[in-house]
Amino acid sequence: MTVTAKTKRNIFLVWLLLVPAGLWFTYQTYPPNFSGQWLDIAAFLILTFVVAFMPMVINNTPIFLIQWVSLATFLTFGIFVEMVFAQAAVIVLLLRLRLQKDQLFRIPLNLIMFFLVSLVSGVVYYALGGQTTPTIVNNLHSLSLAAVYAVVNYFLNQVIISFYLYYIYKSKGSYFGKDFIVETVTTFITLPLGFVLYMFYNQQGLLALLIVAIPFASLSMIFKLYYASENINIYLQKAAEIGHQMAEKLEVDGVIDLFIQKLSEMLPVDYAYIFDVANEEDLKLVRRIQGGDTELPLNIPIIKKNQGISGHVWSKGKAQLYSTGMQWKRYSIGYIPGDAESILAVPIQRNKKIIGVVMLASKRKRAYEKFQLVIVDILCSYFAVAMENAKHYELTKKQSERCALTKLYNYRYFKKLLTEEFDKIFHFEQKVLSLIILDIDHFKAVNDTYGHQSGNEILCELAARLTNIVGSRGTVARYGGEEFVVLLPEVDKEETYQLAEMIRQSIANWPFTLMQSLELTQQQIKITASIGIATAPEDAEDALALVRHADRALYVGAKRAGRNKVAEYIK
Repeated sequence: MTVTAKTKRNIFLVWLLLVPAGLWFTYQTYPPNFSGQWLDIAAFLILTFVVAFMPMVINNTPIFLIQWVSLATFLTFGIFVEMVFAQAAVIVLLLRLRLQKDQLFRIPLNLIMFFLVSLVSGVVYYALGGQTTPTIVNNLHSLSLAAVYAVVNYFLNQVIISFYLYYIYKSKGSYFGKDFIVETVTTFITLPLGFVLYMFYNQQGLLALLIVAIPFASLSMIFKLYYASENINIYLQKAAEIGHQMAEKLEVDGVIDLFIQKLSEMLPVDYAYIFDVANEEDLKLVRRIQGGDTELPLNIPIIKKNQGISGHVWSKGKAQLYSTGMQWKRYSIGYIPGDAESILAVPIQRNKKIIGVVMLASKRKRAYEKFQLVIVDILCSYFAVAMENAKHYELTKKQSERCALTKLYNYRYFKKLLTEEFDKIFHFEQKVLSLIILDIDHFKAVNDTYGHQSGNEILCELAARLTNIVGSRGTVARYGGEEFVVLLPEVDKEETYQLAEMIRQSIANWPFTLMQSLELTQQQIKITASIGIATAPEDAEDALALVRHADRALYVGAKRAGRNKVAEYIK
């Protein structure tokens, strides 16, 4: 929820025009009368500060249980003192939450709300005949008026919060959710404390504040511990779900992208870095997030062991949590942006061996809690397993799809790809599909003369030449023996012929170097190749026909015509 700069300026302006003048008006209209009870006022103010300093945070929303103290303060000292205390309590609470610079507008925003709530609920109370320091014991009328004040105070507070959410924060979510229910229940549970405090104070003096404050502090701690444990359980459930999702990914890039994405959704992440242990001394940055975009890092220097934050985490094998930039900037080597504040860095371990480091950074101070470090550590364990599985899968897939000698795609992969590309023609997803089949001329003679190892060298060098010439225009595969194929989606016959002629010339005009010939000396030999081409749907109506017709062009149009030629299929 983003608030515009113009709206923030308007909020400060409204506060400046409304609250100081409103306080002065309240002082003049309802002057306080406490007859030198400065010690009592100071005690109530301290209690207000203590309650404001101990909010319950549920779903990242602070629940401010100050109403019961405000009720006792209002009944004891009147509307002006209660209003001033409420303003002070807001400032203490927001300072306790450590607002960032861009969130400072929340101070005047909340001061306006509490001023209006105090003013309206107090005016309603006095208008109905309520008095300061009423006798509410055995006086149903006074007790009812105090209850009306408390109810008006609470519901007006909710109305203004709802207004803020819809018109200032532009929130489209439902307001009456879990947070609202919890706050309503806890508020009405603690409101009787306000009546008890007021009655005890009238009977026991300042001792009453101590008697009531201790149970409240205990209750607040119980609530805080309960919701903290519930929050941890939610994080653990999310971590388990993310672990299962990563285990389903079969590619390394997919695992990395999902890992970073889920971390960014769980935690406040402005920058994220994943490092891989390249060798015994070097960390290599393999992925990062900056500005919300995942990118492959370029021109990032290798990080040495014990160098920078990630290097220290690697060497020590322990996670690190920094709450402010002052704590970590002496370790940084410059790749973390200067506006980062909080940092969480965790080693990625597999079988008790560190294989990488993940580092998260936020522009907010104290953005991460200690239990979140444990959650990230658990996720790193899932990540390490998922990465290992994905690497095994990719290796197995590569071995099943690639020629072990030339590293080109094999016949099995080519056949599958040809079928997929031909289906695109039938579904009108592409217009043409061309095929080049290449066969080395007199390759048996090369093997007989120079040896099979030299023949393998020629096949490897030819594979490299084909890959460089074709580039991204198509797919090169080894068809079998000394035959190669090039599949060219969206390349017409004329352009295919030109590409095939370029391939033919690159073979015939540049000799091949043999490093391990039978002569035991480095040699250069010249070879030639015959090439056949065909294009669908012009020359073939199905995938097998395209291969058959390109093969016919190779043997009838090129081989029989003298070899070292490019021939196209002719019906």
